[in-house]
Amino acid sequence: MSIKEIAHHMRSLCLNHGTLPVSLRKERILKLKKSIQEKELLINQALREDLGKSTFETYATEIGFILDEIGHTLKNIDDWSKPKKVKTPLTLFPGKSTVYPDAYGVVLIISPWNYPFQLCLSPLIGAVAAGNRVVIKPSEFAPKTSSVIQLILEDVFKKDEVILVEGGVEETQILLKQKFDYIFFTGSTMVGKIIMKAASEYLTPVTLELGGKSPCLIEESANLDIAAKRCAWGKFLNAGQTCVAPDYVLVPRHLQEEFISKLKNHLQSFYGNVKSSKDYPRIINEKHFDRLMSLVIPEKLAIGGESIREEKYISPTVMKDVSWNDKVMEDEIFGPLLPIIPYDSLQEAIEHIVSRPKPLAFYVFSENESKRQEIITKVPFGGGCINDTVIHLANPNLPFGGVGTSGIGSYHGKKSFDTFTHYKSVFEQGSLVDIPLRYPPYEGKLSWLKLFIR
Repeated sequence: MSIKEIAHHMRSLCLNHGTLPVSLRKERILKLKKSIQEKELLINQALREDLGKSTFETYATEIGFILDEIGHTLKNIDDWSKPKKVKTPLTLFPGKSTVYPDAYGVVLIISPWNYPFQLCLSPLIGAVAAGNRVVIKPSEFAPKTSSVIQLILEDVFKKDEVILVEGGVEETQILLKQKFDYIFFTGSTMVGKIIMKAASEYLTPVTLELGGKSPCLIEESANLDIAAKRCAWGKFLNAGQTCVAPDYVLVPRHLQEEFISKLKNHLQSFYGNVKSSKDYPRIINEKHFDRLMSLVIPEKLAIGGESIREEKYISPTVMKDVSWNDKVMEDEIFGPLLPIIPYDSLQEAIEHIVSRPKPLAFYVFSENESKRQEIITKVPFGGGCINDTVIHLANPNLPFGGVGTSGIGSYHGKKSFDTFTHYKSVFEQGSLVDIPLRYPPYEGKLSWLKLFIR
């Protein structure tokens, strides 16, 4: 079938057969879990070929993440799917009120290349749990992973439930011309604007998981060694190709050199000889490699800077004394380059962050409770951590999403179910009692009305 025929077929199925029953949703999600476990070696091999990921990193950030999401969903889906009674005011006596969870219908999920397995299947779990039929468009930049996902989906779902569409920009453009009931997109802010513009043609609701320059702020009282260790881990995980990676670090000027020294020690501990380390991934393709290398400032290099284009290898690279006006500070880096900006006062650092677009993530390192709360309160951001980086994504009870240019909407856990669900509000009135107060003529009734509504 053509893309147009796929979209039309899925919509006609929704109109004629409705949404997927809860029992079938549970059956499919459980089967998805089993298929992933059976194909773990294939998934590892695909991610090694696409991004150079280690087996540990693949399980921690891709396979294990999805299995945890599946477990959380299966545990709670019965409760999430039940109609919920809500209070009814006395003025509406003797009626009762209920909220019914209802699937949107046909959902389009467009996923990226940086975590091609996790960021494809995580929203899928929420969409299926809510009862939707789904069309998935994975990234063409991670073809091996896309092929494995195709095998898994064919093993688990019927084609009238979930179908994968492969291809590049042209296929995505054709998909966006079709009418969907919901669009979920993960990717860049620039493409997010295109998605939203296309969705507006049909007034289709969207979730946009975008990115931005996520700051890491080191406050004076921070445990500098822990800050350097956790910042290095969060930044160079997946070679920096993580939407919530610390994009840059703000550190008190007099602590900059000490912080860099500790970063260097931890990077040596993590990877040893980075180039030969099996735990350090590669850049996705030459285009992104070239873009990243154009951002390196040779005279400000403090750590790293080595690269091999044929191998798509860029070592963990740290630059010091970076200015807000440097090119590397213009857009999200999305790679293993870490600019360090020294600051002279905490207020100055906060003002610089707040004056820029709202970031997807924000990280604060501080041992001072009042300072932590001051910083968290003043800075707008999607989500983040205190005294850690990236790890907030691992809690399915924490909604994940951006704000402003870093995204619209959120997901993970219950929030994924909510994202792909329309909650229908229904008021049910009995017919045995019919209070005449609301009907004309109204003369003499206002004083009675005011007794009930005030």
